[in-house]
Amino acid sequence: MTRVRHRIEYAVALAARALVRVLPRRVSLGCGALLGRLFHSLYGARRELAVKNLQLAFPSRSEADCRAILRSAFAHAGRHVIDMLNFETLSPEEMTRLVEVEGGEHVERAMAGGRGVMFFSGHFGYWELQVMAHAARFTPMVLVVRPLDNPLLERLLERVRTRVGTRLVRRRGAVRGLLRALHEKASVGLMIDQHMHDRSAVTVEFFGRPSATTSALAALALRTGAPILPVFTMPLPDGRYRVAYGPPVARPAGDDADPVRTWTQRCTDVLETYVRQHPDLWLWMHRRWRVPAAEPRGAAPAGRPLPAREELPR
Repeated sequence: MTRVRHRIEYAVALAARALVRVLPRRVSLGCGALLGRLFHSLYGARRELAVKNLQLAFPSRSEADCRAILRSAFAHAGRHVIDMLNFETLSPEEMTRLVEVEGGEHVERAMAGGRGVMFFSGHFGYWELQVMAHAARFTPMVLVVRPLDNPLLERLLERVRTRVGTRLVRRRGAVRGLLRALHEKASVGLMIDQHMHDRSAVTVEFFGRPSATTSALAALALRTGAPILPVFTMPLPDGRYRVAYGPPVARPAGDDADPVRTWTQRCTDVLETYVRQHPDLWLWMHRRWRVPAAEPRGAAPAGRPLPAREELPR
């Protein structure tokens, strides 16, 4: 049964890909929004999980407000998928024309430091497109990924991601691959907004709730001296996108008792600011808060190598 479902999902993806190539971009984005709303109607379990997440994050908002945000979030997710297929056909020059870069000077200064650069983001805005746009404007990223459950869709997504030179590092053995990339002065991309099952996860506050988060971002930056920069992509009214790079997140003081947690918390605070400003652009369908409020907080000690098989988010 699983194989049949995978083939059906793959056929739908190929049909959408073919449709995107013959429709004007604006029309295809409208179709993407409709597709997202269709998933909102069909996936009741995910929809209700997302409503609960919104109520946890925004306890002062009414249920009606949360459901309205969620409808917009599903429509946004549909547009994101469709425009990722649009970007697959664009040249670097065409991508650049569709993107407005904010804070590019932060990237240039960080790259000039010669220690590699670590970028973090979340499943917010147009996260797949920003990787392509970064490659077109600067250099291709080294991106940590978790394979999709559907191997057919995974191969399709891999082709889309790598056509601009993006290097993919599987989560198994990811730490070793990222250390090698930073040694080569490359740009590394990590997502920090999903629950971590791994024992090296650090628990920080996200929307005031304990959240198990990857410690790899801070631990690797502490080990290599690489700066950490945020990057988020939002839609513009004219159909283009703004890729916003922030300044380096402040490194913990040398006498900090737990620099991994401190730095991870600072990065998470940046992510939360964006999600609060644009809640309809975040992926609320993930079970983010699984850590009991009374659970002790732990992290891999700073300076200790993370296990090579650490689970990293896609």
